[in-house]
Amino acid sequence: MTSARPAGFNELLHFPVRLSLVSLLAPAAHADFSYLREATGLSDSALSKQLTTLQDAGYVEVRRTGRRATARLTDTGRNALNEHAHALRVLLGDALDATPTGETTAVNPA
Repeated sequence: MTSARPAGFNELLHFPVRLSLVSLLAPAAHADFSYLREATGLSDSALSKQLTTLQDAGYVEVRRTGRRATARLTDTGRNALNEHAHALRVLLGDALDATPTGETTAVNPA
């Protein structure tokens, strides 16, 4: 079995915390830092680090006004998320729609 990744698979976004963050930002015009922290369960420093990683990639824009910080998904980030989601669908293939039949099939992992 090969581990080839389909086109559009994004290692940066595949990391669960970053995928959660861009998924939270996708439907919003912007999101408060406190909302993202609560939704992900991350500490302030861990959230800041992940947002910085996404910002460095051009996927997220962070704005700070005094003590308040907000984030939004950029067009580049939205495109990367859409491409990654498509790549995951390709990678999973028919597994998403498969209904178990009760039959056992041996899989050779070699």
